[in-house]
Amino acid sequence: MGYQIEERRIHKVFVTRNTEYHVRKNLCVGVRDRTSGRWLSGHIALKSEVAGGLSFLRSGAVRATDLLPSVGESLFFCREGRDLVTS
Repeated sequence: MGYQIEERRIHKVFVTRNTEYHVRKNLCVGVRDRTSGRWLSGHIALKSEVAGGLSFLRSGAVRATDLLPSVGESLFFCREGRDLVTS
């Protein structure tokens, strides 16, 4: 008999060197500058979906995952007509 584990945490914060990305159910709902603490209301990531993570390998290759990014991976956001990869 199998069972399914339900993830109860729907709000996640992804932190890069300069920016915090606040994500609720895989949708970016807030972006904050880490230096000033100000919310960036015009950021391209807002209302974009987190499509997965990207790892940049030493060989120059890029490895993509369709899961939420792990530590050390770049975030990949998708939005109609515009995509964004974090540094």
